[in-house]
Amino acid sequence: MTVAAPPTTKIPQYINGQWMDSQASDWQDVLNPATGEILGRVPLPDAAEVARAIDAASAAYPEWRRTPAEDRIQPLFKLKMLLEEHLDDFGRIITQENGKTLAEAKAEMRRAIENVEVACGIPMMMQGYNLEDVARGIDEIMIRQPLGVVAAITPFNFPGMIPFWFLPYAIACGNTLIVKPSERVPLTMKLAFELLEKTGIPKGVVNLVNGGKVAVDTLLDHPAVRAISFVGSTPVAKYIYARAGANGKRAQCQGGAKNYVIVLPDADMQMATQIISDSAFGCAGQRCLAVSVAVTVGDAQKTFRDSITEAAANLRVGNGLDEGVQMGPVITRQSKDRVQSLIGVGAKDGAKVVIDGRNPKIAKYESGNFVKPTVLDGVPASSELTHTEIFGPVLSLVHANDLDEAMNFLAASPFGNQASLFTSSGSAARRFRYEAPAGNVGINIGVAAPMAYFPFSGWKDSFFGIMHGQGRDAVEFYTEKKVVVERWAKEHSRKF
Repeated sequence: MTVAAPPTTKIPQYINGQWMDSQASDWQDVLNPATGEILGRVPLPDAAEVARAIDAASAAYPEWRRTPAEDRIQPLFKLKMLLEEHLDDFGRIITQENGKTLAEAKAEMRRAIENVEVACGIPMMMQGYNLEDVARGIDEIMIRQPLGVVAAITPFNFPGMIPFWFLPYAIACGNTLIVKPSERVPLTMKLAFELLEKTGIPKGVVNLVNGGKVAVDTLLDHPAVRAISFVGSTPVAKYIYARAGANGKRAQCQGGAKNYVIVLPDADMQMATQIISDSAFGCAGQRCLAVSVAVTVGDAQKTFRDSITEAAANLRVGNGLDEGVQMGPVITRQSKDRVQSLIGVGAKDGAKVVIDGRNPKIAKYESGNFVKPTVLDGVPASSELTHTEIFGPVLSLVHANDLDEAMNFLAASPFGNQASLFTSSGSAARRFRYEAPAGNVGINIGVAAPMAYFPFSGWKDSFFGIMHGQGRDAVEFYTEKKVVVERWAKEHSRKF
């Protein structure tokens, strides 16, 4: 199988069960962030083209909604097997268009497959409840029904996993769906939809529309679209949540993050160093659960600083397809410039750049968007870096005298996506779990990524909405409750 589109390839849309050449007048190059090569060209279509996908989903909805839940999940069983069979293909495509290592890319797809598996339980997960005789001779039942046409707008950093936080649940619940992936990484979803096409899923149930802001605004404004799922930066999450709400749509919008980890003196320092290094620098720091600030308490300050510095310095950076590479590039040249600029801000504000990853020389990949792991020690509380999501391989170190002071750092953050604690103390761990102002909490865990049967939570400026992605929350989000109260009068003329 071809794992990357040749430079002349224009990436098509998938609408109403057919691959269609876009009629867009504007196109954007899809670039390999490690090499700078063009992988393909993605369309930036007008509203009319996006509306055709919405019309297709609307037309498919009545029959799909009436399809029994047991039948709706059959394509998902087939999809699960196809995703497994093509895991290596997905790994290479994700690495080529996103930049992460092959191992990271394949691990991402494992989480995608996990969500498909969970959604296959919809016949049980979607059940309602009932009670006879709420009053004499009157029964009451609650049933769940699908919403209709729904849309998912997904980011560049997990082009395979994040669409599957939404896709399997949405269609298993009886909705029809439009996926709008990031225009930076369209090839992963192209392969996913090629596999979906092989499952026999009816035309119009799933649709793939590439595009930019015009596509997003069309999905937000079109009256047939009932709900929006989004993952991306906090400013865009706020925009989508507000505009969806103004148009009467449900929305679940996962925003940005500034994730703190607290390291207590009693932590297993070797384990903490390895796990925090993986969290801060894995996927080049481009994940919403990456640790970006480490708060060392008491005697942990020097021990952890020295060990994390050594770990960062020894990471091998390069093309994620090359054997032995542990960290790839950031997604674009603009991202590289932004990350390096923020490192400079930290230094200007008084932080010591212990390991400086700016402007590295990576042999054979001089055109790549590489920033090596960077460690900033002593970032002052007044620095812009304490509340700015860097989204790159940069770890800031701050020191606290005790756990109370460390917890205050977390409380001051406007974000609440993840927080972690490294300790061997059960009481400290319980206190942290109880008080940490974040939706995903790790104890001796560096990336507290929930399994598919738990919600991917988030608090404060990291999430806008009520129901999150994955698991039961996904079922709640993609269905609406209907309560039926029934009374049947006796029919005296008929004997049974």
